Amino acid sequence: MSGIADIDALRRAMADNAGRPEGAGRNARAQELVAAAEALGEPLAVIEALGHQLRVRHHSGERSGMSAPFSRLLRMWDERPGDFDAHEAHWLHRVLEWVSVGMLDQPDVPLASVEEFLDEMEHRYRLAGYSERAVRGAEHRVAAHLGDLERAGRAYAAWLAADRDGMTDCPACELHGQGWWQAERGRDAEALRLWRPVLEGEYACAREPHTVLASSLLPLVRLGRVDEAGAGHLRGFRLVRGMESMRGACAEHVEFCALTGNEARGLELLAERPAYFTDDGNPRSRLEFLSVAALLMDRLVLLGLGALDVPGPAGREWTARELAAYARADALALAARFDARNGTAYVGERTRARMAQEPLADRLPLGVRPARPLPVPAPPAAPAPAAARPDLPALLAEARRLSDTLRPNAVEAWAAVAEAAGALGAEPAARDRAEIAEHAATSLGPEGAELFEQAAELYAASGDPGEALAARVRAAYVRALSGDTGAAAAAVAGPYEEALALYAADGTGLRQTASVLMGRARVLLRAAHEAAGPGAGAARAEAEAAVREVLALVDGRGDGDVRLAARAAEARAMLGELAELAGDLRTSAELFAQGAAAFVAAGLPWFAVEYEARLATLAHRLGDTAGTERALRAALEHGGAQLEPPGRARLHLQLAEVTGGRGDAVEAAAHALRAAHWADEAGESAALGAWARQQLGGFLLLQGRWAEAAEVLECALPDLDAGTHGEEVVVQTLWWLGDCLGELGEHRAAAERRLRAAEIARTWPEQHDHATLVHLAGESFGQAGLTAEADRAYARAGGLWRRLGDTAGLVRALRARAWLVADADEGPAGARKLMARAVRECETALDAAADEETRHLLTAELGDSLRQFGDLLAGSVTGGDCGDLEDGAARPALEDALARLRLAVGAFASLGEDALHDRTGAELAAGRAEAGLGRTAEARARARGVLAAYDGYDAYGGCGDGDGDGPDGSGSERETVAARRAEAERLLRLLADRPV
Repeated sequence: MSGIADIDALRRAMADNAGRPEGAGRNARAQELVAAAEALGEPLAVIEALGHQLRVRHHSGERSGMSAPFSRLLRMWDERPGDFDAHEAHWLHRVLEWVSVGMLDQPDVPLASVEEFLDEMEHRYRLAGYSERAVRGAEHRVAAHLGDLERAGRAYAAWLAADRDGMTDCPACELHGQGWWQAERGRDAEALRLWRPVLEGEYACAREPHTVLASSLLPLVRLGRVDEAGAGHLRGFRLVRGMESMRGACAEHVEFCALTGNEARGLELLAERPAYFTDDGNPRSRLEFLSVAALLMDRLVLLGLGALDVPGPAGREWTARELAAYARADALALAARFDARNGTAYVGERTRARMAQEPLADRLPLGVRPARPLPVPAPPAAPAPAAARPDLPALLAEARRLSDTLRPNAVEAWAAVAEAAGALGAEPAARDRAEIAEHAATSLGPEGAELFEQAAELYAASGDPGEALAARVRAAYVRALSGDTGAAAAAVAGPYEEALALYAADGTGLRQTASVLMGRARVLLRAAHEAAGPGAGAARAEAEAAVREVLALVDGRGDGDVRLAARAAEARAMLGELAELAGDLRTSAELFAQGAAAFVAAGLPWFAVEYEARLATLAHRLGDTAGTERALRAALEHGGAQLEPPGRARLHLQLAEVTGGRGDAVEAAAHALRAAHWADEAGESAALGAWARQQLGGFLLLQGRWAEAAEVLECALPDLDAGTHGEEVVVQTLWWLGDCLGELGEHRAAAERRLRAAEIARTWPEQHDHATLVHLAGESFGQAGLTAEADRAYARAGGLWRRLGDTAGLVRALRARAWLVADADEGPAGARKLMARAVRECETALDAAADEETRHLLTAELGDSLRQFGDLLAGSVTGGDCGDLEDGAARPALEDALARLRLAVGAFASLGEDALHDRTGAELAAGRAEAGLGRTAEARARARGVLAAYDGYDAYGGCGDGDGDGPDGSGSERETVAARRAEAERLLRLLADRPV
């Protein structure tokens, strides 16, 4: 094959192919490389190429194609084992397990062949001297697939009892299999105990924690650890998204969505891999995928969305109902093929059970929202009305009980009375009709004024003039809500005078009089809010007098009357509102707290929520963080089920900001997650929900939960709008996302996000963010191997830093460019020019520095530039080796490097203890250069000097003051000291036998 002339070229080609995405293209290239190996005429080349082909097919959706290359490889081993080197011989035996267990995935492979191959594996392992651990693990998987639980249990015990050796799966893969078995047996807690080291990152491999994360989702939900499950889904699906071989893990993520109220998210997952429905290279994983697709579609049908367009196999459009039938039929047909091969009914039974699962949660918040939310299904046709007559007296009694005690749902109860009366053709008494009208008006705002007037007439007709006056005042108040407070104040004056006269003559009761006085106070408070200029003080005074009149009437006179207690509580809160209008925030906060407490004491906690939310705002303005948090928590607690989704979302979002502000990113993320969920429930995903997701992403990033943060921030971005949320929020989101993608190794994508943010920030008056983002984009491009793009970004950043007068930023950009071009066409010459410019920029700025702090910073940058200049020059001729330099032509370059490193040592030494680690690093670099020049004595002196510099540090790298920590008390400090000591000791060992 063109370009492959020897086995080294073949190995490079195989390494390149191994780095390509899983799939048919990589598999085809592997087949081409086998042909190229055959053309070389070297048996080892063919052996290695066949091994490569088996690896890429194993990690793809075409595992059925493994048998032919493996059979050939095994035949070559049996005929000429001497052609195999130690690595390939070891690898051949590892593949035995893959093939033996992989046969289970193919229902056309007879069970006898599976068992024979398992015996063959055991025989060959025994001959080679390997432990039986891998054999027993394979036997366990065979028995578990067949449903032979007794044999599976025996094999499991033998698997764990056998010794680990070179044929054993890696710890992460073994723990996945062991935990899977425990979960299958209903032992979720034990499964999660086994998976913990993988979930926490102690063990990992090319396929883990991918599959452990997927398998752990439902056990976590069943154990009530729903936040962990949601986090595992976001993190885990991102890992498997681009891996063709992970169809089984993808199926577990779809299943999780189907069972946790995230059906729309499940549809998005199906849409990402339509070929999963039909690819038949691994029938068992196809069965798993079809089973959960049927489960998800059945959920949609049950939700009344059977006609919804859904993603399915390519070539046609599908509705949920159609895809449910297709997926179920194909899944059961596949299961029947496995059962026929196995001689059992086990696979079919498990498949039916999986498709029949009931939801585990109504809705588990994930923090992300689907791009295409599910439509609200049309309500089912109402059943025929029951023949039984409504019990109007019972409905009246319940409605009056609810309204008299200010319980929630009183409005709905009176509406039910009206409906029942209409159905019966009955006309309730005037008093009852008055209450029906009054409660109907409550939710109408200004449009409810006429109904309040009707209620007033009906109250008067029923012989209750006090309630009639109260209803007239309520009509005036709702009119005031539309802005005409003057007319409203005039309208309440008459009822107010009449009510006081009636009360004095015992013509009405305390409750009715309090209602009139409270209605008037509300109107006057509204007027105080709208008053401006010289009359504002008088308006506040009039409103305060009206509120205090309410308090004087009802305070301490409730005698268990919850309505009077509510009047007193509201009056205190109104005084707080007036104090806030007057600018007395502390008094306002105290009064809001009193009002809220009074509502809670009266058994009406849901009325306290409004005032606790306002108290939180006041506490924040007063700088009382603890008070803010207390008030917000109280509002959430007291709102209970009565709190509407928008209010709940805002309270959680405020709590996220408060708890995040005091450094608790974990709790802040939990509140931001709930804020996003309730914003979605309220239909405010694009505004409030996007803000909540942006905050959630930031708090996840602070915890180092990069994958989850990236998923959430990517979801938030389309909804974030510069006009609604502000350009700063959009830039911050892109910045955070770039950080996450960089940590995940997605460097090109990170660079693109950072440049997007930079394009927005380039129009800002202050350009530091613009420069920083472009510089970070350069770093990301460099890490992605895109040298030209990185150089352009660093050059642009350097220009921005120069215009900002930021020498440190400029020289860092120059140094980064130098390292980039060192291996490019310009080579060392171009790199030297850039490093020399960085040094000159530092020196020039130092000469002009006006203060000690600036001089200190610039001296550190000069030291860094000189150190890196020396490293660049030394590396170009020694490759970092400390050995004697044999190439005489390279000696001047190393002398030049040593000169720069000596200057770097001097620069760092001038900074004292603050630059100790920088100085010792430069000392060791100079020592290596001296060793390369044959100056053994000088190099030894450097190494000993470094060790002496750390004489005052204990064994953990800390100062000898008994605390075991270094100057900054950090783990990185200890690690740096340990690394410096180890490097110095290594240099001394290398120089031990050299003559001075």
